[in-house]
Amino acid sequence: MLFRREVLEGIAGGRIDRVFRVWAKPPVRAGSTQRTWAGVIVIDSVTAVGPEEITEEDARRSGFDDRAALLTALSKSRKEGGYHRVMLHLGGPDPRSELAGNADLTERELADLKAALDAIDTRSRRGPWTREVLRLIEEHPGLRALDLAERLGRDRLPFKADVRRLKTLGLTESLETGYRLSPRGKVLMAYLRALSE
Repeated sequence: MLFRREVLEGIAGGRIDRVFRVWAKPPVRAGSTQRTWAGVIVIDSVTAVGPEEITEEDARRSGFDDRAALLTALSKSRKEGGYHRVMLHLGGPDPRSELAGNADLTERELADLKAALDAIDTRSRRGPWTREVLRLIEEHPGLRALDLAERLGRDRLPFKADVRRLKTLGLTESLETGYRLSPRGKVLMAYLRALSE
């Protein structure tokens, strides 16, 4: 599920505890989670609803001024299907964010991260790519994923999937536009440069 920035801010601040979507079949279910820059969103329930079941409180608790504004937004959806009320809450910080912020790495941890990158590169069908992507993000923080991918002659979506793999290791952070190296990523890049000197 995609969330607009203001919705994530509302969830994080406790003002928003539900969202509405138009789906033929819900892609999420109660108990599932989603990692976002605001933290981990926990899905409490997913209920199919008719327009008549959507209340003024639903509208306010989903970030709209009133029911009419919410129904107008839903009617503009390009997706096929019925309306669904998704109750949710912020479950806590994204563990990747905590990992990314840890720049106090031992030699062993740095060596383990290097080994993890080596393993990813070894398994890659197109050859080594991890350091090239890290260097590109380091040199161009905040540049759109499309522009970064084009600099490597790659398609945007596979490039973004690769960046997510690096984010799982705590090496990159997503910005509103583009990415940057995390504190952990910066320390690793300095370590890798020192090894190559």
